[in-house]
Amino acid sequence: MSNLSFLSKLLECTVQIRLQAFPDDGDMLPVTQSAYHQFHSTESAVLKVYSDLLLAADSGQVSALCLFDLTAAFDSVDHNLLVLRLERQFGFRILQWFRSYLSDRSFRVVLSTSTLFLVHLLCSVPQGSVLGPHMFILYMADLAEVR
Repeated sequence: MSNLSFLSKLLECTVQIRLQAFPDDGDMLPVTQSAYHQFHSTESAVLKVYSDLLLAADSGQVSALCLFDLTAAFDSVDHNLLVLRLERQFGFRILQWFRSYLSDRSFRVVLSTSTLFLVHLLCSVPQGSVLGPHMFILYMADLAEVR
């Protein structure tokens, strides 16, 4: 469970709106990206794969489909690598805010009233946040370009 304050969510919504202007203007998201992309959905992603498979079969080609299990994928985002990718795409101005946003994060497990343990996070995007999904997509964008 994420305990983000109303002000934090409001700030994230503002940053999200500004971030979405960058990929839409600069084509920074992969063409095949469907999630969080205007006029795209999981349905459009499945239809693209299905269409590609049919076109390959019609032309006599053999197709192979490789699927990734992205269970707990948001937990695997390396903060340093994400900041490097953001730097490449957005420049320096926004980086300081993102470094601050990602740093000094932790989670704790509480049973009744006792804290069982506290873990400081070096990876992961904040779950339950407005920006988490968008940051994950930007983190994974290079993977979509590999052929």
